[in-house]
Order: sequence, then C-alpha cells, then structure tokens
Amino acid sequence: MTRDLDGRSTRWDDHRAARRRELVNAARKAVHRSGPGVSMDEIAAAAGTSKSIVYRYFEDKAGLRLAVSSAVVADMHDALARAATEAPSPLAALRAMVRVYLEMIEHSPHVYWFVTRTSIAGVEPAEGPDARPGAVGTPDTPLSAYLDSVIELVAEPFAQVADVSTDAAAAWAAGAVGFVRGSGEWWLARREAGATTLDREELTEQVTLWLWKGPVGVLQGHGQPDDAHDPRPIPQETAGAAAGDHGSTENKR
Repeated sequence: MTRDLDGRSTRWDDHRAARRRELVNAARKAVHRSGPGVSMDEIAAAAGTSKSIVYRYFEDKAGLRLAVSSAVVADMHDALARAATEAPSPLAALRAMVRVYLEMIEHSPHVYWFVTRTSIAGVEPAEGPDARPGAVGTPDTPLSAYLDSVIELVAEPFAQVADVSTDAAAAWAAGAVGFVRGSGEWWLARREAGATTLDREELTEQVTLWLWKGPVGVLQGHGQPDDAHDPRPIPQETAGAAAGDHGSTENKR
C-alpha cells in the first residue's frame, strides 16, 4: 500500500514539474511576443489554459517571473560556459562570451527586460512596454546567482594571462560583467528606439578590446599606466592641487 502511494506521489511530482516547465515555456513565448508587461491572462492564453490553473502552479506573477528567470539565466549561463570552453585562447574566450551575451539579449529583448526587471522586497516593478530594469537583484534571486557564476567564468581567462591573485581576478571580472551588462543594455535600449547605428559585432569587438587592453595592458607594463613614465614636468598648479594645496584659490579671492 505504501509502495502504491509512493508511486502515485512520484508520478504526481513528475507531472507537476513537467506542467510547470510547460507553463514557463509558454510564459517566455508570451513575453517574447507581448513584452515584459504581459498580463497573466495573456500568459494563460498562450499556455492554452486559464489563469486559475496557472495559479495552481505559481503563487503569483512574482513566482512565475522567478521561474522564468531561473530558466532564462540557466540557458544564458550554459551558452556562456560553452563559448568560453570552446574558445582557443583567453582573449577569444572573452570575445565569445561578450558575443553570446549580446546575441541572446538581441534575440529576445522583451524576455531580457522581463528577467532583469527584478522586484525588490517583494514589490513588483512597474508594468508597461517602456519599463526598464532597475536594481541588479537581491542575493537570493536567479539573476544575482547568475551574475556570480558569470564572474567566475570571466575571471578564468583573465587569470590565465595576468599574474594576479584570485581575488584580484574576481574583482576585475565583477567589473567586467557590470561593464558588459551596462554597455549591452545601453545598446539594446537605443537599438530598439532606432537611436544607434552600432551593430552587435562592432559592439562585441569594442567591448572586448576595452576590457582586454585596459587591465592586461597595465599589468604587462609592470603595474604602471602608459603615462606613468611621461618625462614631461607636471604643471605647478596641477602639482599643488594634487598635494592638497588650495592656497592659490584662496589667494585669488
């Protein structure tokens, strides 16, 4: 008897998990078509069911958003990991990850905005087609976990060519991830508005070189920026300001 009950319970759990996946996929398609402000009625219609059925599997829209976010960021992480693994060099790995990220957000801007418009303290973000992402997210969100995992991926190629500590590599990678995300979202918003002529491949190359030539160039120069050995004398006014001497300003009064 117990075995039969366990069997039925397992089958029900499997059915419930499969149905949740179907609803998440339907929600992604609905968001892709209608935008990040899509309603639960539209999501239910896309799934061929009623809103009450959707609420059997997800407590509210925030719960559905969380499930969609988990699926999307898992796909993005897998794609980035494959790109980094298959690249022939550290620089190629960085370029491949930047390219994959831009390709994915360009393919479905609506889904990207839906996922990155993370709610704070349980408050849903404003709806509407013009809504844009706000905060990165709280530590327990899929987006935050995704960013942490991507930092690890990005730190690896940097650490391969720079003689730095693990913490230094991670710090650079955290900045790089934020830079790529910021550049990508700037480009995506302007691309949707027709306000930029910069295409995806151009941005991929620019961002990759900005990231790579900056820190790697400095470190290969023994930790000094290119102008560290500039033989030109520092102007007296600049030298005084750098030393904290503000007397010249006061004397002009």
